[in-house]
Amino acid sequence: MPDRAASTDVVELILDDHRRMEELFRRMRSVEAERAEALREFADLLVAHALAEEHEVYPALKRFRDVDNDEVDHGVHEHEDGNKALLALLAVDEVGGEDWDEKLEELVEAVTHHTDEEERTILNGARENVPMERREELGAAFTESRAKHLKADCGHIDNVRRLVHP
Repeated sequence: MPDRAASTDVVELILDDHRRMEELFRRMRSVEAERAEALREFADLLVAHALAEEHEVYPALKRFRDVDNDEVDHGVHEHEDGNKALLALLAVDEVGGEDWDEKLEELVEAVTHHTDEEERTILNGARENVPMERREELGAAFTESRAKHLKADCGHIDNVRRLVHP
């Protein structure tokens, strides 16, 4: 198995983020974890990840003939759904309360639906049709964009509100 931690392939970088999101979901569900801290990390990661995909990755993938443009466009709409569900959870007053659990499961459903579809369609299309050199270039652009958004506290509730209600 290749060393994914050192990979610059945009497909592997996106998959790594998806696995981190799954881990953060487990932490947010656990009464033994620091759930609010996990949510802060998750919010930053989700927003930075989606913005980097939309600005750097999706437009480039649409240029490849055999990558499904409708799936790429659908991915953007699913990011919007994820942001709405994230905003609803960020607005919950009591971490671990009944409302928290309900809003968390809505977020989990929205994000896992998107990551599953993206992995099966967009990322497999990229694996099959985008040369590795281009995937590595996209990986570098994705990483830079994602880091810029993370540094800007992009998952803060005020920013998520602006994304949901422009």
